[in-house]
Amino acid sequence: MTTQWRAQACGYAGDANARTPALDALAARSVNYTQAVTPHPFGPFARAAMLTGVASPWNGVGDYFDALPELAPTVAHALGACGYQTAWFGKWHLGEKPRDVPLVGEAHARIVVPENRRGGFAFWEAFEGGFQLNDPWLHGTRLPAPVRLAGYQSDVVCHRAAEWLREAAGPWFTVVSLEAPHPPYAAPAAGVSPADPATLVLNANVPTGGETEARARRELAGYYAHIAATDRAVGRLLSTLDRESTVVVFTSAHGDMHGAHGLFRKGWPHEESVRVPLLVAHPQLAPRTDGAPVSLQDLPAMTQAWAVGMAWHCPRAQAVISMPSVVALPDQCDRIWRGVRTPEHKLVCNADGSPWLLFDLAADPLELNNLADRPGSAEWLRRLQALD
Repeated sequence: MTTQWRAQACGYAGDANARTPALDALAARSVNYTQAVTPHPFGPFARAAMLTGVASPWNGVGDYFDALPELAPTVAHALGACGYQTAWFGKWHLGEKPRDVPLVGEAHARIVVPENRRGGFAFWEAFEGGFQLNDPWLHGTRLPAPVRLAGYQSDVVCHRAAEWLREAAGPWFTVVSLEAPHPPYAAPAAGVSPADPATLVLNANVPTGGETEARARRELAGYYAHIAATDRAVGRLLSTLDRESTVVVFTSAHGDMHGAHGLFRKGWPHEESVRVPLLVAHPQLAPRTDGAPVSLQDLPAMTQAWAVGMAWHCPRAQAVISMPSVVALPDQCDRIWRGVRTPEHKLVCNADGSPWLLFDLAADPLELNNLADRPGSAEWLRRLQALD
């Protein structure tokens, strides 16, 4: 699992800026869920839903600073009960987050998550946050106190996970959680040089000719460098696994606007923020593309089905996406909202239930036209509200 890696930003998805040979190879042997979404386009909410199968705030994480409740049942509890060794490596972002500690920096990276607040994972080696893309601080099962390890974060975490997996006996379930390609985009990316910003291909919905375009180009240059570096780290990890006995899932907590609609960062209900990559390489599943409205919230049910030798099928025709609270950080979404998304349509309502956005995604995949206030939209509104 990565952070801020939007669905389009992969070579296999047709992004001319992305250099992702490892993920392209994984996609070639995977079920590619092309319409996969995050249930909440912000890290703690997305991670809590991904582990519990329950949306925020009902999983106990209703605010950015909330921790995952100690007694919240997770997929790790379920698979542990089935005899699987369970392990978590890398970014946690579900622990206590003191409001007086800077979110970016070493202090936050060194916050210790107690053993009883690690989501039921029997082995845990991670960090709460801090956005230290280089020389990360890790603590956990074999590191009682935070230790700073030299190297690019994606390389370090993937290497530590590979070491553990080489020694694992019997069935195992492991989450490898990486911060990249999250800001700071200008941080070094393991020797990968950023592209010339002027050469990058921008989405058609990024306003051109002003500071929005200039900022988007500056940030995307670093963003794609971290994508390339993290793709390489993921590829090294995948090369250590037995394809015939391992199910591999690649996804991200959420995306990033990068100037689309004149907006940046996440929390927004647009495709750049809510749609995420989701590849499932299963030894018994033939490669294909699948347009079902799958959500990260489905991953616990998916994983538990595979663990007992069963197939999994998308149980519904739509996915619910929301922002349960305003995260008062620069550039983030400024309101609470709730949306219903199908592969063809998307309706987003404000906290009071009034329509905010309505898109025909089949006809307008870049969401250039908001149809909520246009004549003839009443029938679309009625159908989408009925789906919810």
